Amino acid sequence: MSDNYIDQEQQELQSQPNKNGNKSYYSWLIKFTFSALVVTTILFLGAFGLFKANVFPFNSANGTESSASQPNNDINITQTSTENSAEDSNVVQAVEQVSDAVVGVVKYQQTGPLSESGQSGTGSGVIYKKQDGSAYVVTNHHVIEGAQTIDVVLSGGKKVEGEVLGSDQLTDLAVLKIDGSNVSNVATFGSSEDLKVGETALAIGNPLGLEFAGSVTKGIISGLERTMPVDLNGDGQSDWETDVLQTDAAINPGNSGGALVNLSGEVIGINSMKIAQQEVEGLGFAIPSATAQPVIEDLEQSGEVTRPYMGIQTQDLSTISTRDLQESLKLPSDVQKGVIVAATQSNSPAEAAGLQKYDVIVKADGNDIGSLVELRKYLYEEKSVGDTLELTFYRDGQQQSTTLTLEK
Repeated sequence: MSDNYIDQEQQELQSQPNKNGNKSYYSWLIKFTFSALVVTTILFLGAFGLFKANVFPFNSANGTESSASQPNNDINITQTSTENSAEDSNVVQAVEQVSDAVVGVVKYQQTGPLSESGQSGTGSGVIYKKQDGSAYVVTNHHVIEGAQTIDVVLSGGKKVEGEVLGSDQLTDLAVLKIDGSNVSNVATFGSSEDLKVGETALAIGNPLGLEFAGSVTKGIISGLERTMPVDLNGDGQSDWETDVLQTDAAINPGNSGGALVNLSGEVIGINSMKIAQQEVEGLGFAIPSATAQPVIEDLEQSGEVTRPYMGIQTQDLSTISTRDLQESLKLPSDVQKGVIVAATQSNSPAEAAGLQKYDVIVKADGNDIGSLVELRKYLYEEKSVGDTLELTFYRDGQQQSTTLTLEK
């Protein structure tokens, strides 16, 4: 065998392993690529299925969700946002409608020469009418009480003199008359009788004086048909209970006489008072428009509120000791409430009806009367001048009755 042949055979033997190695490498590469494609396909299909099932409720690239994958809670959030925006818009419109009709009321008490007279208090008021060149403002009785002169500050800052046409302590209302040449906006009264607890309420006025004129606070109607005691004589005793609306819209000193407004921009109450105890928050009260309107009309036309008159001086039975109830008044043990006649005025309906000192009134037209407040409320809210009133009373322990005709 020649040397050339031997060399050629050796070369072929040396190249054989390289060929086998190349075949193994390509076979592994093909298998790996195929396996990777299969796994990728499985993962992609799995993820797509989970996405369709809303397991991944994320937004798409354009920042929006498809209608098929949008959760219900997102829909509710959108609806709430729309409602809030609508209410905010209504609040703005209501304020714009009535705010120019809310004015400042400045009371002056002259304590000496003109140079010594000074401002003694500020409050708010509402222009409710304009006629024959004049404008009419409703405010609170306690805002103008004791004033020597009064100025009304319009929404634009112009100050004009106010004339008191009338004032009523029981309802805490007063009516002023001003020059109407600079008045452009008049408030409209709405119905307080149709209100429901939870409705939005806006208080507009001048808290803490004219520096914060036209301030608006927002809240709700917190309660209806509330009653607040009124001390008519300054002796710390309740002589009357006035009907009010309760609201948590902030009412501060200076807001008195301002407007409580609904979302339609209508005046549903005249802000009157708040409970100012340190531990109390959000207890403000307004005179309902249904109560205020007839009183305003009386004050504007006649300067006073016409109410029926009996002609008696009284004392609550609850202020008398148990011994006096039985020994002096000789009342039955079951009579614990009523109104004692302390005196009758001459030529009065009570005198004409035969009422005497120490008579104890317990019923009016068959309705139980437990206090002077109850008797007054029944007279002023249920009866009119010229009406007859049947009274049931005790005299010397004996129950009797009489009828009187109410006068002005």
